[in-house]
Amino acid sequence: MPESPIDRFVALLNEAKAVSRERLPEPTAFALGTVDADGAPNVRIVLLKGVDARGFVFYTNYHSQKGRELLATPRAAMCFHWQPLEVQVRVRGGVDQVTAEEADAYFASRARGSQIGAWASDQSAPLDEGATLERRVADFTKKFEGASVPRPPHWSGFRIVPDRIEFWKGMPSRLHVRNVYTRQGHGWTTGLLNP
Repeated sequence: MPESPIDRFVALLNEAKAVSRERLPEPTAFALGTVDADGAPNVRIVLLKGVDARGFVFYTNYHSQKGRELLATPRAAMCFHWQPLEVQVRVRGGVDQVTAEEADAYFASRARGSQIGAWASDQSAPLDEGATLERRVADFTKKFEGASVPRPPHWSGFRIVPDRIEFWKGMPSRLHVRNVYTRQGHGWTTGLLNP
């Protein structure tokens, strides 16, 4: 097995990105698992926006359900499933907030409509009617007319710092290959799991 699970993940992600959009429309999509105050799990699909030796980065509204849960309990799990490759990658670890500089740089790269949406949407809060959101979009569009849109203070990113990464490869007769990497100090130990 490759020594670095991050290098192995990046190689697989690049392979997934090379698959046609008809077969794999969003290769950066993953299922993100968090827990609420009662320990009940919640899972949703999120898009990966960065990966390096420090971990896996995604962005969200800190007032959203996932934002509140991650701020209260900074541990998470993620799962990528690339069916055309018959590959799954599971990651588990602690969660850090990205720096303001990282969040500002990513926010500036977003489409203007997405930037306005970050201000207008009170993500995960009840919505009384669709027109309310449309009015808020119109209000913030007017507010920032002719100017760049700054990053809202409640919108930023999280980095999952992995302590365990598992690679699953589908094989005939359901004799799948499962490689697991577990963080050990500054390095990783590796092992095989039964399918």
